[in-house]
Amino acid sequence: YVLVKQEFVCWDTQLSTYLTGSWRQGSGLRPSEHNSPALHHSEDETEWTTWFNVDHPGGQGDYEQLDAIRFYYSNRVCASPIALEARTTTWVPASSTGERVHVDPARGFWCVNSEQPPGRNCSNYTVRFLCPRGTLGSLVQEAWGPWSEWSQCSAPCGQMAVQVRSRNCNSHSRHWEQHCAGPAVKGRMCKGPACQECALDCAMGKPNAECSACHCEDHLVLGSVRSAGGLPAPGAALLWAGNTQKLLAVTDHNGHFRLPGICPNGNTTLVVRLQRHLPLTFVVPYSAERTSVLHLKLERQESLYMQSHPEDKVRRVGQMSAFCCNVAGMPGPNQYQWFHNDTLLEKAELQYDSTLVLKNLRLDQAGDYYCRASNEAGAIKSKSAKLTVTGHDEPSCNAKPETYLVRLPHDCFQNKSQPLYYNVGKCPSGACVGRLDNWLRCKDLVAYCCGSVKTEMRQISCQGYQLPIMVVTQCGCQKCIDTKAIVRGRAAAADNEEPLRFGHIFMNGVRVSRTGYTGTFSIQVPLDIERLVLTFVDKMQKFVNTTKILPYNKKGGSVYHEIKMFRKKEPMTLQSSETNTIQLGEVEGEDPIAELQILPNEFYRENGEVFIGNVSTSITFLDPRDVSTASAAQSDLNFVSGEGDILPLRTYGMFSVDFRDSEAGEPLNVGKVQVLLDLAQVKIKEHINAMKLWSLNPNTGLWEQEGEFYEKKIRRRKREERTFLIGNMQIRERRLFNIDVPESRMCYIKVRTFRSDRFMPSEQVEGVVVTLINMEPSPGFSSNPRAWGRFDSVITGPDGACVPAFCDDQRVDAYSAFVTASLGGEELEAVASTKTTPKATGVPQALLSKFNYRRTDHDDSRLKKTAFSVNVAKPNSNRTEERNGPIYALENLKECEEAPFSSAHFRFYRVEGDHYDYNTVPFTEDDPMSWTEHYLSWWPKPMEYRACYLKVKINGPHEINVRSQNMGGTHPQTVGKLYGIRDSRSIRDMKKPNVSAVCLEFKCSGMLYDQDRADRTLVKVLPQGSCKRDSVGSLLQEYLINHLPLAVNNDTSEFTMLSPLDPLGHNYGIYTVTDQDPRTAKEIALGRCFDGTSDGASRVMKTSEGVAVTFTCAHRKVTHQSTFQILQNFTRQFLMSPVRDGRSNRRRRIGLGAGRTLRTQDSWNSAPTPRSVG
Repeated sequence: YVLVKQEFVCWDTQLSTYLTGSWRQGSGLRPSEHNSPALHHSEDETEWTTWFNVDHPGGQGDYEQLDAIRFYYSNRVCASPIALEARTTTWVPASSTGERVHVDPARGFWCVNSEQPPGRNCSNYTVRFLCPRGTLGSLVQEAWGPWSEWSQCSAPCGQMAVQVRSRNCNSHSRHWEQHCAGPAVKGRMCKGPACQECALDCAMGKPNAECSACHCEDHLVLGSVRSAGGLPAPGAALLWAGNTQKLLAVTDHNGHFRLPGICPNGNTTLVVRLQRHLPLTFVVPYSAERTSVLHLKLERQESLYMQSHPEDKVRRVGQMSAFCCNVAGMPGPNQYQWFHNDTLLEKAELQYDSTLVLKNLRLDQAGDYYCRASNEAGAIKSKSAKLTVTGHDEPSCNAKPETYLVRLPHDCFQNKSQPLYYNVGKCPSGACVGRLDNWLRCKDLVAYCCGSVKTEMRQISCQGYQLPIMVVTQCGCQKCIDTKAIVRGRAAAADNEEPLRFGHIFMNGVRVSRTGYTGTFSIQVPLDIERLVLTFVDKMQKFVNTTKILPYNKKGGSVYHEIKMFRKKEPMTLQSSETNTIQLGEVEGEDPIAELQILPNEFYRENGEVFIGNVSTSITFLDPRDVSTASAAQSDLNFVSGEGDILPLRTYGMFSVDFRDSEAGEPLNVGKVQVLLDLAQVKIKEHINAMKLWSLNPNTGLWEQEGEFYEKKIRRRKREERTFLIGNMQIRERRLFNIDVPESRMCYIKVRTFRSDRFMPSEQVEGVVVTLINMEPSPGFSSNPRAWGRFDSVITGPDGACVPAFCDDQRVDAYSAFVTASLGGEELEAVASTKTTPKATGVPQALLSKFNYRRTDHDDSRLKKTAFSVNVAKPNSNRTEERNGPIYALENLKECEEAPFSSAHFRFYRVEGDHYDYNTVPFTEDDPMSWTEHYLSWWPKPMEYRACYLKVKINGPHEINVRSQNMGGTHPQTVGKLYGIRDSRSIRDMKKPNVSAVCLEFKCSGMLYDQDRADRTLVKVLPQGSCKRDSVGSLLQEYLINHLPLAVNNDTSEFTMLSPLDPLGHNYGIYTVTDQDPRTAKEIALGRCFDGTSDGASRVMKTSEGVAVTFTCAHRKVTHQSTFQILQNFTRQFLMSPVRDGRSNRRRRIGLGAGRTLRTQDSWNSAPTPRSVG
């Protein structure tokens, strides 16, 4: 138990000890003797008590006093503890916190908040005591305990100091003063050792009294210190460099300092320290003058940030595994800690740093691992990585496939239990144990996943034909499919959708891409990134620079995001020599939330010079009382706590600032800025003391504290006195600020998304962006939100998504949530809140009523049906019906993520339009890992998806269904075998009542999965009903004739071709797009097909542009339902779809992002009704 540092000072009559470590009583011991506890007491003679924590660091500090501990635990501490050990509740020793603390085994431990550096409070400490063995539990109650040994004399050589000893009063009576008369602490003078002759050799000046540096009596160092951004740095400390770090001076209010006696010999090294800045070490240059002048500039301290996290591993017993975390920051981390299932691992045993190596694995070592990196400025924790350990002969994948139903074509009716579905089987996704190389790696060189190892082709009897289908029969461990994650989307103004044209996109301060003319962008996500942080910068200065955290699908594929940007406010002119007040508030008829006050002469150029003149000022405020602003809010409102956890914030407003020289346009910084927050705008009393000022770090997307608030009453008018929270800040290199409070009342809401309103487990959709906006209701009016406080977006996986939300366990309506879901820019539909059943919503009726579930059209049927709102009530663990979702407590995230399908959850679904896909080899487009290596795979090569469409024009009074039947044409392995079927319904031309057109997908020709030989797909286009082929585009016909073989086209009711190998364009009526994501490729190709061009996009069908084939379909009077309609009606009734009522006039989006008209299949043969599209 090492005594690292001791200093004795007198406060009144009490003597205290400052230290960073453990304290042991002793007499006249030298510091080196404390390294060996055996010198004092052997382990056989002593024993430690349990850990005690009777106080918390709120108020004045953390006081773990022995008297208080004895009061609560009278028989668990001995009369005279020999030593005391202190650590934080997160296992950090007191010696590593950097905090100023007091320790005395006779009195206890205490840490005072006011003695800590500005902006920092004491940690929460626990203590334990070392006692003579056998004394615990059988204490002798005496009035005074024995005196401790005299403390070590701390006097320097030739000087005097004070030694102290203390004793404890063992009486617990109310009149203990009468039982324990006399002093508890005694002191005596002591003399330091004799001084030795100083051996310091000074080429200039002479040694100082401490013999620690050279002293030049006649020399003076003058200078100034500038903080980041060139602003003056008042309160900066100048110290000797080295181990002593003796304080020399502190800068004044202008950042100036004066250092007499410093020798300018070119070797004198000093250091400057300032809160939230990096220490600056500098050498006083050589000079023969009597005065030296120095100008110093500090750099901003960068908080620790986790660049890469440990990854999940699967191993067998006896193998090895390595976990790594890569942490950035300035200064970097000086300590790493690794935890297993929240228990700190012994560093001395495992010898870890940023890498944890586990050798000869055992079954009990399975579980969650994470690292915690820290330095004197703070800490950061990584995400947990799961280690799965299996036995030597235990299979790491379940060989039996899971049930997975695929929908069959409408003319393949099977049986009453599953009329149009067939179980093709699916292997559970997840990692497994594969072959490992001999090197320990943070990331396995080759990843292994559970997948299908055996399949069989089966035949399904349909009306007039046999439908082949591939079924998985056995699963096993194999190499994972290489996938790429992509984010794409569109950046536009929040007010009028004006696109961000040719804007720059930055990641970690480096430009990685830019937006197109229409604001679109596409970025491949780098490997090992947990949080994708992108900043959108408008070089035209129309929009506020916007930093967004974009969730992406870690399994691969594309995720679409709409980026909303605030337009910059028109600049106003300020006089730099005057006090300027700027109000912050955008809601008409409401008082401002806050205001900024800039004092006179506080504008500075970037070189630190004071600016005098006119200042062009643009301040854009995001007012949370305006719900429409939530989509344009920046980042994801998270910060890193002192313990390293990423925690949520609740906003009271964000503001972006832009100060420039009115003439030269040079950016300006501001020294002293006051933010005055109107206390009347804070409706939650608990938020008043927790309110802080924050700035956004654009590289990490995390908010960092800039300042505190204090309460003050200010008289504004003669009889009006208002209370404000006032915070001080500086405006330097960062330009986006936030008025926020940390909020710990969090829950998770379980949401699942589906392909249709049948809500089948196998029809869940991955890669959907679920967005939740937290609303704070007005008192007494839960349906009328006062303001939004936070927003979050999550990507759905195979089991849906768990979206964080504020919640409350006291009031059900304290917080509400507004939830939406989108896929590729297409808004999904929420389940209706009127005339519905719990079976459709996925939530029991009792909970629906408690949460006040409401779809957006609940009170007004004219509104969109693409969102729902609920009251977010924290679940009551004592009520069985609330333990099973759809809302989970913060600590139950794992239960939410792993909840079975039968558990309660909220639902979204895609509006099922007149489109159907069937693949002989099943493949889920939102899950690249579901790709199967087979000759009949629709997409022959993963991560290189080629979408092909053919435009078909229909002359006739009805919109009709058109099918493409795709079979192998020229490859010996596939000739005559079915790849798949596509059904699509034609869309009416709004200007021509008897003309419609359809963009029909077909299987592209090209190389198959083995990349050995190309196959020209045999495509057959089959319109439903009485149709006759009128014509084929001349260029397409010429191409097919010139590229033999030529398919037979004797039947005029259809069109057959061997699809072209070349990517033809709109002149041929063929539209081909290749992309790394199948949905993206299809969306782009479909948009071009609608537009009838090779490079455009449209949401309106242009029936006369870029047509490949034209059919004329005769009018036929409907006298009875067709077999197709009967089957459709039977399926709808069987699968219970009440929410589809009244949808005949609903509009939907075609494909994944383009709009088209929706009509239920029951009305396909009814009279046409002209409708707008898009």
